[in-house]
Amino acid sequence: MKKPTRVNHPPDVAVPPGNRPVVAPIYQTVKFEFETVEETLRNQRGERPGFYYMRSSNPTTRQLELTLASMQDRDDCLATASGVNVVAQTLVALTKQGDHILCFVESYGPTRQIIRRLLGRFGVTHTMLSIEDLAGVEHALATTPTRLIVFESPTNPVTRIADIAALTRLARRHGAATVMDNTFAGLHQHGEFDVDYFLHSLTKYASGSGDVMGGAVIGRSELLRPLRADFSVLGGVLDPHAAFLIQRGLRTYFVRYREQSARALDIAQRLAAHPAVVRVHYPGLPAHPQYALARAQMREFGTIVSFDLHGGAEAGRRFTEALALFAKAASVGSTESLVLAPQMLKARDLTAAQQAISGVTEGTVRLSIGLEDPEDLAADIERGLAAAKA
Repeated sequence: MKKPTRVNHPPDVAVPPGNRPVVAPIYQTVKFEFETVEETLRNQRGERPGFYYMRSSNPTTRQLELTLASMQDRDDCLATASGVNVVAQTLVALTKQGDHILCFVESYGPTRQIIRRLLGRFGVTHTMLSIEDLAGVEHALATTPTRLIVFESPTNPVTRIADIAALTRLARRHGAATVMDNTFAGLHQHGEFDVDYFLHSLTKYASGSGDVMGGAVIGRSELLRPLRADFSVLGGVLDPHAAFLIQRGLRTYFVRYREQSARALDIAQRLAAHPAVVRVHYPGLPAHPQYALARAQMREFGTIVSFDLHGGAEAGRRFTEALALFAKAASVGSTESLVLAPQMLKARDLTAAQQAISGVTEGTVRLSIGLEDPEDLAADIERGLAAAKA
């Protein structure tokens, strides 16, 4: 071969039998080939295993999917390019014109927008209630044929707790499927419940470093199998290098989640005792309205602490801007701590009545607790609270 040909057809370097890498390599390739046309067609018909095109699957991404599925106590998973992407692709793949979705005010803003704006344009209707309104859920399911119940727990940003057993029981009774955004609770929690589809933003705790995006839907293989074709043509594929970074992040997942949750509980307790704070929203506090439910459903209470300040939005702004260790940035689950001021939490797509239901007030601040030293975090928050009172 001439050199221009050689650089496009480099020599194969195969790992010998009995000699494997400790860390799996990144398969940074879009295309795979089989020896013959017939073997290619057999693969496309599902008659033989293998890979053909990265948009459908890739060994690096597949390793991540299988790891995630096992963490959530399921047998299959589809990974996508971002958390919002997996919400959109899952809901698009599971609905059609004329379907009805039951969703909740206390939901991630983009999820509400996907349901209300995107799916609404294609004839999918919805009912939106409070996550605490189980009587309303039962009435809605009894009076309106419903395709999906879409919910999250703990909710964003005020950490309300969904009664997962009750919601899944009602869904089964009325023939609806359940889609749960489990991002805040983490990949190791809630797998024992009868949830059909778990959604996760891998950008958060799975990665842990805030430097890569990804999403995943996790469930039983018979439920995910029909989604594969739609996901492939929608094209929100997770790049294998991103998949590798997320897989690497999972090595420290349990250490990070548990340590960050312990720091969050400490911060929540300190905030609850401070006179500048009206109330603290953290499910690990006995004062949380759903503390007993949280204890029954969760092993750790998460890393998100929200609280309401006396003095409203202006106090929240002063608090946020006085912090030195908390980045004023979106997202959660990173090793560095983050803060959102009240002005950054306002849900502009909700009516005044719905905003009241959401529990987000003019003085609500959301903290995502990282892995900094607990005393350093406490001292930084004290500076913020002093500024909020000024």
